[in-house]
Parts: sequence; C-alpha cells; structure tokens
Amino acid sequence: MSHQAYTLLGLTAIVGGLVGLLVFAFLRFSAAARDAKGRMRESSTETALLSAALEEAIGRLKAQERAMAARAEASERLSGQIVASLTAGLVVTDLGGRVRILNPSSRRLLGLSDDAAHGLVREVLGSQSALADAIEECLREGQPIVRRSIALNDPRTEVTHLGVTVSPLVDEGGAPAGVICLFTDLTKVMDLEEQLRLKDMLARLGELTAGLAHEFRNGLATIHGYARLMDPEQLPSNQRTYLEGVRAETDSLGAIVTNFLNFARPTQLAVTPVDVRDVIGRVADDVRADATALGGRVAVQGRWGIVSGDEVLLRQAFSNLARNAVEACAPANVALDLCFLGEVDAASQTLRVSVTDNGPGIEAASRDRVFRPFFTTKPKGTGLGLALVQKIVVTHNGRVLALDGPEGRGATMLVTLPLIG
Repeated sequence: MSHQAYTLLGLTAIVGGLVGLLVFAFLRFSAAARDAKGRMRESSTETALLSAALEEAIGRLKAQERAMAARAEASERLSGQIVASLTAGLVVTDLGGRVRILNPSSRRLLGLSDDAAHGLVREVLGSQSALADAIEECLREGQPIVRRSIALNDPRTEVTHLGVTVSPLVDEGGAPAGVICLFTDLTKVMDLEEQLRLKDMLARLGELTAGLAHEFRNGLATIHGYARLMDPEQLPSNQRTYLEGVRAETDSLGAIVTNFLNFARPTQLAVTPVDVRDVIGRVADDVRADATALGGRVAVQGRWGIVSGDEVLLRQAFSNLARNAVEACAPANVALDLCFLGEVDAASQTLRVSVTDNGPGIEAASRDRVFRPFFTTKPKGTGLGLALVQKIVVTHNGRVLALDGPEGRGATMLVTLPLIG
C-alpha cells in the first residue's frame, strides 16, 4: 500500500472519529433537552396543583367567613326579636346610666313615646321617677333588686303598679358594664288584692255590726210602737210637738238602721248575663224627671257590653250614683248635666262606666273616704249610699273610683266591671 493510501485511511479514521463525537454530543444534548422538558412539565404540574390547593383553601375560608357573618346576623336578629317580643318591660343601661335598650313593652307600660330611646335613664323615663330610682340604686350599690313593687301615678298610662327586678350587668371578663331592668304590670294583681281586702273588710264589718244594729232596731221599734200608741189629743198642747218629734226621729232612725242592715247583710247574687246598657237606660229614665226639674239633662253615650251579675243590685248601685249626683247639684242650684259614658276595653275585657255630673265636685282630701260607711258631706246624709255602691261593685269583681270631672268641674264616678269573655 502506498504512502498516500495510508494517509487517506488515516484521514478517514479521523473524520469518522469526529463524526462519532458529534453524534455522541448531539445525542447527549437531546437527552438533556428531554430531561429538562420533563422537569419543566413536572414543575408546571406541581405549580398548578399548588395554585388549585390555595384557591380551594381561600374559597373555604371565604365560605366560613360568610357562614360566621350569617350566624352573627341571625343571632343579632334573634336577640332583637326576643327583646321586641318580651311582654315584660326591658331597660338596659351602661355604667353611666345611659339607656342602651328600651323595648316596645317598656314604652307601652310606661306610656312613653316612640321617640324615647337613648339618653340618661331619668331623662328617658321622665315622670317615672320610682323606676329610675331603682335603676340608679342598682348602679350605685351594685346589688340586685328582686321583685320590688313600685306605684305609678301617670295619666299617660293605665298601669298603676309594677313588679321590678334590677340586676347588675357584667362583661366577658366579669367587670361591671351596667344594669338590666325587667318589670311587669301588677295592676290587675293589686286590684285583685284590693278587692279581696275590701270583701274581707265588708264581711268583718257586717259580722261585727249586724247584731248590734238588729238589737238597736228592736229597742227602737219598741219606742216607736209606744209612741204610736199614745194619742196626741190626750196630751197637753205643749207636749204634742214632743210626741211628733219622737215619732219622726224614730222613723228616721229606723230607716237608717234598715239601710245599714242592708249594707251589712252578706250579698247573695242572682247571677245572669246583664246588658249594662239596659240597666243604665232604666236608671237614666228614673232620674230624668229630677234632672229636668233642675233645668238639666241626662245623656247615655258610648259603647256597652254584657257582664255577669245581679241586675237588681247593679241597677241599685248605678241608681245610688245618679241620686248622689242629683243631691249634690240640688243645693248648689246647678242645672244638672248628668252623663253615663260606657267604654269597652277589649285588651283587658272590661267595661268602664263613667257617671259624670257638673256639680260642686268632691274635695281631693275626701276622695279616698267617700266609700267608707257613715262618711258623708251632706247635712242629712247617712253615709251608706256610696259604701253600698262599692260593696255591690266589689262583689261583682269590679272597682269604683271617685275622680275629678272633665276640665276639673263636677265629679266622675268610674265603675269598672269584667265583661263576659
């Protein structure tokens, strides 16, 4: 083989080696590229999975936040509904005595307007100083007040007595935060207690005095009988007037004793449904002639109802009230204006009957005593007419009050009776 052949063979071997090296390098580069692409694909998948997990976690947190907000809103709404639905009055104050909560029942029971909301408790409650005193006492001393009875005297509301409980209010850490006051209407309870007290008093009075009055009437009947047996014509002329005086006084005392025995005797009711409008109509007819004689009139107005009671006794009670008005106006030479006004209270199922006149009225100091036996302001009164009215009304589970007439003129007798449900 020639020298040139060996040279060509060497060059061919070198070229082949270079080509092999290039192929090897290309193959390594291709393998590296494939590995890098695979790693990038895996990294992209992991990133997508991480992003999806984060989005899911954020979605769950937002859902939990919405659920918590909904529960908080529902809890607040429920608390508001509970406060608004309470039949008892609710007043909540802070440590400074500023009202934070005043529910609708509080406004209704206290006669407050809808504008009464926040402010110092004494300013918000206004004339209800007794309730404000109880709240301020609890704020000052930090001790609860349990079931205290307080009296109200406010023309804006018919509530006369409240049962009050005031408790200190504390925060989550147990520190004082104010007071919470709950109160209920005790008017019906107090009225019932008053009725029971009056019934017991009248029963004791009847038992104590009926026997004495009976014995007194027996002695009086003897005196009256002997006085009737005596012939005035057989007496000297200067003594006949004495006999007539004895007869007149025994007749008068006999009538008083009879009236008192009627008052003291236990009342037996013949209970039937009674249309009070019919009873008042007959009473008005009975006194209309007397009112006309005084230059006045008798009016029957308003709404009426049916009560369970004794028609005869109810007519006697209202007749006594009407006669009392006539007798009050006659000496004063007043043209009698007598009005019977009926009002139905559907909430309490009661009938209020106002008997109003335009006479001289009743002095404030005498109003609490006019229904006591033997109390009278009339020169020839027995003091049993209004006492008998009260006994009849109380026996019918009602009550009677003496009030000022409209615009401070005359007097009003307010009778309240339970309606048939």
